[in-house]
Amino acid sequence: MNIAILSRGYHLYSTQSLLKEGEKRNHTMEVFDPSFCRLSIQEGKPVLYYHDEKVDDLDAVIPRVGASNTYYGSSLVRHLEAMQVFSTVSAQAILDSRDKWTSFQIISKAGVAVPHTILVNPYLLEEQIATFGKNPIIIKLLEGTHGQGVILAKNAKEAMPIIETLHAAKQKFVLQEYIQESKGADIRVIVVNGVVIAAMKRQCKEGDFRSNLHRGGSSQSLQLSREEEAVALKAAKALQMGVCGVDILQAERGPLVLEVNSTPGLEGIEKTTRKNISKSIIGYIERNKR
Repeated sequence: MNIAILSRGYHLYSTQSLLKEGEKRNHTMEVFDPSFCRLSIQEGKPVLYYHDEKVDDLDAVIPRVGASNTYYGSSLVRHLEAMQVFSTVSAQAILDSRDKWTSFQIISKAGVAVPHTILVNPYLLEEQIATFGKNPIIIKLLEGTHGQGVILAKNAKEAMPIIETLHAAKQKFVLQEYIQESKGADIRVIVVNGVVIAAMKRQCKEGDFRSNLHRGGSSQSLQLSREEEAVALKAAKALQMGVCGVDILQAERGPLVLEVNSTPGLEGIEKTTRKNISKSIIGYIERNKR
């Protein structure tokens, strides 16, 4: 099969891992930088050019669309879907997962537990903040990634100037309860085609509360409980994700989904768990195209 990886980072670990695994299984693999993809509709049909070459022979695509390129990247995936190219993650799923509030609405409708979260309404701000009592508050930009755009305020008084600054900058964000018993740790679960492929526990570095490995956190392989596995699978299904990373907090009241990532990094979890996630993704494509 002809398979394209949509990635602006040819030399990134995730891109190279997928590239090598596809080639190992005798597929023709290419890396397309979305920046050089030209989309058009000609005579009522979607047409794609990469640089100056017309693309009309793809069987499948693996989107590795970064947060800074969400709109164009998802539009490219939708264009390919219209061309009958199979995608491991749909354009709509990318858009739904990138907006934290939208993703919470979708997964909570499916019965997936999430932390207490509020979409900020400036006209009801005092009432909204009061629901957190004297507890710490997490302030999250709707489209932040890798722990960026996430702020921990110790209490409502500390949260107010941050909220006012974000309002002045016309940023969209949510307020969320801080799960203290998680102690700066979370679980990253990789789901492919409705199956948990790998899971690891991430721990934040000292002095931080964000467990992202990009921010210096540590990790270890983890055997999920039945409840944790069920929550991860339910969240992936609710967002109709063929491939995703589900982040879970271990709370006293049970596992809570923190985020669902349509483009999870593979380096940290493949090295931590020694699981070949790229192989599972290529196998997912093979089963669906067959």
